[in-house]
Amino acid sequence: MWQQARLLERRLETESAVTLVFEPEDWPGHLAGQHADIRLTADDGYQAVRSYSLAGPVEEGRVVFTVQRVRGGEVSTYLCDDLPVGAYVEVRGPVGGWFVWRGSDTRPVMLLAGGSGIVPLQAMVRQRRALGSRAPFRLLYSVRTPEDVIYAEEMIRPPRGDDGVDRALLFTRRALVGSRRPPERIGFADVTAHGWPAEFEPACFVCGPNGFVEVAAKLLTALGHDPHRIKTERFG
Repeated sequence: MWQQARLLERRLETESAVTLVFEPEDWPGHLAGQHADIRLTADDGYQAVRSYSLAGPVEEGRVVFTVQRVRGGEVSTYLCDDLPVGAYVEVRGPVGGWFVWRGSDTRPVMLLAGGSGIVPLQAMVRQRRALGSRAPFRLLYSVRTPEDVIYAEEMIRPPRGDDGVDRALLFTRRALVGSRRPPERIGFADVTAHGWPAEFEPACFVCGPNGFVEVAAKLLTALGHDPHRIKTERFG
């Protein structure tokens, strides 16, 4: 069922990514990793629908999306640049039940994100924090430059008291000043140094562009991780 949702807040994450906080009429709740549909309707009746990952758990009836502007994208451009606070869109969801993390799961978790693929994985991190879960998390986030890091406040300067989440930022074009790792794509050394060993049998979640997901999944299987414990979600 579609329902109305009012935009309460917008936050600039990077030059091309914006976080949008909506208040739906009657949101049923969702699991970390799920997504929802957003529908826009023009004055002439034209409609456009796009799916976006939910960026965190429900808080006081509010749901959060982080949208990256796509060049030439009619919906992402409007959401990022033009939708005013107080305006309404229609939302439907949640959608998806496979690429999810449930708070009752205490196994180690390994998250591999490329670019805006961080959104559903950060939702898992935030859900863990909200529940007070002690499941050990490790997050590898591959991104072009420091300016492209979505959720930089939480990635570079994690919130106090969050812990049990080990984070590694992997830059492909230009690294942070003082970084020992040269800018390059994710490789065996990164997954070995910052991920869980295969014998720990972690739940692995990989999200990002097609190329990143293909490489990351192959690295995990080559390092001995069971393919049945590797869940992937890709875009592009």
